[in-house]
Order: sequence, then C-alpha cells, then structure tokens
Amino acid sequence: MLDFLVGSGRCGSTLLHEVLTGHPDVGFVTNLDDRFSRVPDSARRISGRIYRWAPARFPEKRLRPCEAHRALRREVSPLIVDSFRDLSATDVTPWLERRLRAFFGSRAAAQRVGHYVHKFTGWPRAAFLHEVFPEARFVHIVRDGRAVASSWLQTPWWRGHLGAPGWHFGPLPEAYSGEWDEAGRSQVHLAGIGWKLLMDATELARAAVPPDQWLQVRYEDLLADPRKQTDVILGFLGLAWTPGFERSFARHAFSSARREAFRHDLTTPQLALLDRSLGGHLRGFGYRV
Repeated sequence: MLDFLVGSGRCGSTLLHEVLTGHPDVGFVTNLDDRFSRVPDSARRISGRIYRWAPARFPEKRLRPCEAHRALRREVSPLIVDSFRDLSATDVTPWLERRLRAFFGSRAAAQRVGHYVHKFTGWPRAAFLHEVFPEARFVHIVRDGRAVASSWLQTPWWRGHLGAPGWHFGPLPEAYSGEWDEAGRSQVHLAGIGWKLLMDATELARAAVPPDQWLQVRYEDLLADPRKQTDVILGFLGLAWTPGFERSFARHAFSSARREAFRHDLTTPQLALLDRSLGGHLRGFGYRV
C-alpha cells in the first residue's frame, strides 16, 4: 500500500515522516537512494532496518527518509518536483504513470514491506497522485501560516526575494497580486501569500480524493499530544502500534520551543500584515488571529 504525506514545507512534515518511517512495516526512499542512480535491491532492503536500529543521532546525518527530488527528476520527470503550479489529474500521461508506478513499486518490492510512505512538500500533487494511485491515502500536515512564512524567509533556498516572477509558485493570481501590490510588496507578505496559495491548492486537491482517504493533522496538535496524534495517523494508515514502533517513537523529541517563534522573529507591523492577509485561512484551520 502506497500512502503520501503532504504539507507546505517548514510545517513539521519531516518530523512526522521520520516518525512514521520508524514503523517496521513502512518503506521509504532514503537519501542514499536519492544520491546514487544505482542502488542494489539488497541495500534498499536493509535501509529501513539500519534507520530504525541505528543510534538516535545517526539517521540525521547518514541515512534518513527524503523526498527524493533528484531520484524523481532522474527516473520519472522534473515535472514531479519543480512545477510552476499544482499538478492535477489532467497532467497524468501513460508514460508518466508507468514511470511513477515503477519508481515506487520497485522500491517497495525491494524493501518487502506492506506499506510505503512518501513525503511531498510544496504543491500537494494529491489530485495527480490519486489519478495514478487511486487507493493511496493522504495525510496533510498543516502549520500556522505565519510560522511557515517566517521559517521560509530564514532558509537558504527560499526564492521569494526574486519576487513572483522568480519564486517557487508561478504567477500570482490576480487577487493576490493586487493585495501584494497594495500592501507595498513586502517580502514577509509574499511568503504569507505563498502559504495561502498552497492551502488553496490543497483544498482543491482534497476535493479530488475520497474523504475516507484524507486525514488532516495540525503540527501544533502533534506537538501538544504526539502519542495521541500519532496513534490517530497510524490507525488511518492501517498500521498497528507495535513494540518495534514504540522503541522508534521513543527516540523522537517533540519540542514546542519554537512553536510560536514567529512572534519574536517578525516585527509587530509584519505580524499585523500577516494577520490581515492570512486571517481567513488561519481561522479556517482553527488558528487564533
């Protein structure tokens, strides 16, 4: 069974993916498989065991789950990893479907697991993926858009400084373009609008997936009660909380230290601007403005 974890990026998806891939019945693409074009099936088969058995600090630096951008670009298509808009069911072609099925199918077969969980951040791609894998389930992890925007601005790969023509998400819709112009084209504001774009795309993609194949989880709720939220996610994915998973789960730290760091990392006027811009979306996800 192939399932997907989707999120905006800087939303807690890496933590949740590492938690889920600690389950002994779950397979995943590793950074080793991403870096090298020829990885023996025997290496893929033991990668999960190494990840789960290694000391807590080892996976962070040597072998860990990844989004496999290089491998997907190499073996499937750049379309999957670097599209200027979200992918839809109409983007699926027979050759692309064959390659995508082969990409995940060969790895799942090599790892000999019942479940395979892959993470995508940025555009959700859920409608596209559902067309190729109609049985796949989706876990959407969402984080306060103000925190996401603040975090994006602090990363070396954020291209918002180039403006809408050069950033990650293609042309701005007319309404968002006008909003950005009217407010003075702030970098902070553009990052917030980027989060809104992804949430809009996720809601559209969600409509293409049967309700019983979609689960939404807030990052803040995961931090507040990690055991409860993880148990809900495991149940949704059809996974049992085994002793092996308990040992892996115990390795993870769920710190709330930077849960609302954006309140200190941004100025009062910047926070006010994000509140005005993102308010409707934030309230829709249960966040206080």
